[in-house]
Amino acid sequence: MSTQLGTLAELPQEYRDAMTRVGVAPLWPQMRNVLPHGAPVPVTKSHLWAFADVRPLLLRAGELTPVEKAERRVLFLADPGRGPGAMQATSTIYIGLQLLLPGETAPAHKHTPSAARIVVEGEGAYTVVDGDKLPMHVGDLILTPGGCWHDHGHAGNAPVIWLDALDLPLFVYLEGSYAVEAPLQSPRNRPDASEVEYRSAGLAPVRRRDRPASTAYPMMRFPWARTEAALRHLAEHNGGEAIELDYVNPETGQSCLPTMGFTAMMLRAGETRRPPQRSASAVYHVVSGRGSTMINGATHHWGPKDTFSAPVFAAIEHTSASDSPAFLVRIHDTPLQEKLGYYEERAR
Repeated sequence: MSTQLGTLAELPQEYRDAMTRVGVAPLWPQMRNVLPHGAPVPVTKSHLWAFADVRPLLLRAGELTPVEKAERRVLFLADPGRGPGAMQATSTIYIGLQLLLPGETAPAHKHTPSAARIVVEGEGAYTVVDGDKLPMHVGDLILTPGGCWHDHGHAGNAPVIWLDALDLPLFVYLEGSYAVEAPLQSPRNRPDASEVEYRSAGLAPVRRRDRPASTAYPMMRFPWARTEAALRHLAEHNGGEAIELDYVNPETGQSCLPTMGFTAMMLRAGETRRPPQRSASAVYHVVSGRGSTMINGATHHWGPKDTFSAPVFAAIEHTSASDSPAFLVRIHDTPLQEKLGYYEERAR
């Protein structure tokens, strides 16, 4: 079959004008743009955002803009493939770095997009999600699923910074993105579920079999200390395979959020890994360690607290520094693609 399709310029001007008047357009001149052969042609460009570059700007924002005027004091990471001001790190993933200063609170709201936080720096802050007070320690993953009330507070004595990951671009595209505000919540006087009901992997509270779990999101906080310990233990027993653990709903085993996945990774000292080419886009956040990642031939050198992106079907090669292991969290849209029935991996 011929791959040469007709162009718009080949059509008579009077015909083009007539189509414009009635609000139609020919598909064939744009067919290869929307349905390229073999694999997508991503707009997303891989990029590294060095924390050392972003942190001073975020602290300066704390001086320039009171949290009352910002609601959420955030600098978002703009995909260079989409240009300055693009509220996307990849096609479906929004990433921002948020600052909360000692004594500040960020008001309660809920919104249709789902969000998660990875704590980057500082101690003493907390998030209240639907009444549960969740302490924020470096590396912790904290969920605020779509439709859940959440607010933030800071009882410590130094700035706290965390990374926000949202499926916001998806909801903006669907014209379904909105938020509702409310007063600060009164948290329940008890530890969060990660410290009580779901303290140990593989164990969940006994319930009547005819009564489902009371919430679709039973565990909202995944403490990093336990995650790192699990990665290190896995490294001792997995025969040299990739050291990766998915964050999952402890009741269902499914991804902890509907459209975004989170995967904790450990690279042994001096290890090189070449994952398969995946149809999912991804953002990597470095919790600790140093190394480099080559993405489609471009190399990013990263260190603690840095963040970098990878487009769909990227050829990726991770290498950690030779003197110590590295720990990263991969944020990706695999759950969304699996629900749509097209997630794919290609061996390299």
